[in-house]
Amino acid sequence: MNSLSKYLTVICFFLVSSLIAQVEPLTNEYKKATILELTRLMNDFYVFPEIAKKMDEKLQAQLKAGFYDEYKSDSTFADILTDQLQLVTKDKHLLVRPRLVKEAAENSIDRVFEDHLNRLSYNRSNHGGFNEVKILEGNVGYIDLRNFAQPHEGIKHADSYMQLLSTTDAMIIDLRHNGGGVPEMVQYFCSYFFDKEVHLNSLYFRDGDRTIDFWTQDVNGKKMPEVPLFLIVSDRTFSGAEEFSYNMQTQKRAIIVGQTTRGGANPGKLISLNAELEIFVPVGMAINPVTKTNWEGKGVVPEVITSVEESFSKTHELAMIAAQKSRTDINERNKKLIDELIQSIESFEKKSGEEVIFDILEKCVNAEILEEGMINATGYEYLTKYKKSIVAEAIFKANTMLYPNSANVFDSYAESLVENGKLQEAADSYQKAINIAKTTDSRDLGYYQENLKKVKDRM
Repeated sequence: MNSLSKYLTVICFFLVSSLIAQVEPLTNEYKKATILELTRLMNDFYVFPEIAKKMDEKLQAQLKAGFYDEYKSDSTFADILTDQLQLVTKDKHLLVRPRLVKEAAENSIDRVFEDHLNRLSYNRSNHGGFNEVKILEGNVGYIDLRNFAQPHEGIKHADSYMQLLSTTDAMIIDLRHNGGGVPEMVQYFCSYFFDKEVHLNSLYFRDGDRTIDFWTQDVNGKKMPEVPLFLIVSDRTFSGAEEFSYNMQTQKRAIIVGQTTRGGANPGKLISLNAELEIFVPVGMAINPVTKTNWEGKGVVPEVITSVEESFSKTHELAMIAAQKSRTDINERNKKLIDELIQSIESFEKKSGEEVIFDILEKCVNAEILEEGMINATGYEYLTKYKKSIVAEAIFKANTMLYPNSANVFDSYAESLVENGKLQEAADSYQKAINIAKTTDSRDLGYYQENLKKVKDRM
């Protein structure tokens, strides 16, 4: 054997010896200490203390009987502990797993910054949980949502993507690969689909014997309370994603398509067992305000059951049908409102008053079929083309009430007042336009000032 071969043989020997040393079988003392800490944490924190006590008794009996002797590594030991915990509790949130390996020492400043950089890296690639957002055929919005992120990350992404989809005629939220997340983000995203205060869910926590209610809230973007909503779920849909689905189902706000979800409704926290293992302990349970129960162990059952392969196509098919109906309904509603507006304007001098004009214009604004510019243009049609300055004045006045921070609407209103000989009121309206223009640095400030001067010269 030459020198190089001898050298490589020695190196291989030390590498193999090192690897063998690293995978030494777990000692009985280690297993006993781990189970002791596990049962302590369960008794202290698990949401159902009576079940925790049964779990304690079973694990201790198994330990004494040598049930865990054959498990030689942390990963296999964690797996069997998880199996036994879930066998007794039926709680799919409850699990033991190896801790993530980190470079910096625990409780050191290096660990603080290591964790911080890891969070930054995760957030950069997670996109608030939004994996894919697009507009499908038929003007159907589609969101592939993989998790409900921390609100400081999730909200900004939700607002951006909901703005993109705000003009779609139906919406699909794909939760097939969503394993859950933060309840506050579930609450925020749900709120986009309701225009009134709705009690979505409650979470009871053993610690402090307290219950937190989750209601719809204001959002930063445009709400879509009437858009036809479809959710795609699977047997991988879990926890917070199930809460979102259950919230929508019990409020009859969405149609759910796919397969029955996994069935985990108990929120919890991750706690260290020892230097190698950690446990996720459910510390609370969901209580739906409609059913007074939750989806734990049962899952959320879709209204439309499909195969895994057909889930997306079936949902898209249903969404396109709903989108077409929505467009038809919206067009009919818009035409009815415009007809009502025209009728009110045409009968203004006979029976309609300014209040009637304002009310119908407000309905049109709320329905997003008219806005400041179109209302102003309508006023000028009646002022200049049809020579109905009294009607124009009512339209312009309504516009100042609907858009009180617009200098332009007060200028237009003043013009109709001049036409109707109400010079002092016109001057007041021009002054209002000037005041607003000054606060907004409007380039039309000089124009408004000139108009006011002309009116004053006539007074």
